[in-house]
Amino acid sequence: MTTFVNTRQAQAWNGSVGLHWATHQQRYDALLADVNDALFAAAAVRPADRVLDVGCGAGTTTRIAARLAARGHAVGVDISAPLLRRAQELTAAEKIHNATYTEADAQVHAFPSCGYDVIVSRGGVMFFADHAAAFRNLRRALMPGGRLAFVCPQPAGPGTEEGQALRLFGELLGGPDPDTAAALAAMASLSDPDRIRAVLEGWENVEISPVSLDAVWGRDAADAVDFILSRSPGRPVPAGTRTMLEDSLRPYESRLGVRLRGAVWLVTANRPVRDKPDGD
Repeated sequence: MTTFVNTRQAQAWNGSVGLHWATHQQRYDALLADVNDALFAAAAVRPADRVLDVGCGAGTTTRIAARLAARGHAVGVDISAPLLRRAQELTAAEKIHNATYTEADAQVHAFPSCGYDVIVSRGGVMFFADHAAAFRNLRRALMPGGRLAFVCPQPAGPGTEEGQALRLFGELLGGPDPDTAAALAAMASLSDPDRIRAVLEGWENVEISPVSLDAVWGRDAADAVDFILSRSPGRPVPAGTRTMLEDSLRPYESRLGVRLRGAVWLVTANRPVRDKPDGD
């Protein structure tokens, strides 16, 4: 039986939140695709590496890692069964044979000691019940000198395009459902660089760099509103309200879709070469 320390997040990602992400996998990949190059440039995956992808979701980054580690392998770990099913389907369809998936809570999962050369995560490390404990467990899983690279959101301030454009949705539609609220709260848990450094105690060469991204929310304003509203199915939205929501996104339409400028932190670190065998 899979053990989940953060049962609230496990409920969300195996319930409405995880099902929505699995159903709209292409949409969510479009939101985050802009950071892939920066993440994997920092990870520096080599052809024979063993890569662990934490919070792999539908496995897009696991598959990128597997292609880069053509003579090695990539393992994606996530707490969401719906997303892992989608990851396995896509991996089979793309005929990638050196990628596998594990349903587990990476905070407590018994990864093989020194079993990986690289750990990556594209927005999957914010959801732990105890971040410091989780990163200690991940450090044990890395070879001494191994590389960690992950991205996590910067504070979603009102001055950002995303903050300005999406604030109206909250004002007109009210708060999200409990599962979505829990996921959104966790996403902000590592937005403070001081907090990131604190939970990475015991790692070395910790670097935190800002990365901008243009998140694609839809083909046009109407399509983007459809997607955002789909996260709260069954909620009635009057025609006038929908028109206001579409109008709020229209300034961000382009031939490439509705693109909102956002920002994440790119975090890199290493397990010390002379680290103790248990990582403590």
